[in-house]
Amino acid sequence: MPDILDTVRKWITQLVELGLLLIAIGIVVQILFGRDVAFLPGDIVGNIINVVDKLGDGGLAGLIALGIIVWLFWRRKLFGSGSSGQ
Repeated sequence: MPDILDTVRKWITQLVELGLLLIAIGIVVQILFGRDVAFLPGDIVGNIINVVDKLGDGGLAGLIALGIIVWLFWRRKLFGSGSSGQ
């Protein structure tokens, strides 16, 4: 049973990393070529700005949410670096 959980955890980790890479590529492309890129649906940079604005408007709840997001990324880096050597 732990083997199945490890496999699922690895798949989810890889999907999240792929999503973060796609977001990073989208940001770079929109910075270089502007918001109206034919192969990118939507405004990635604008959506990120909206999320940051909503977290800022949320006051204490926004700070708590931001803290959770930062903690999740920090935790992923902490555990991700140890498992890559196996």
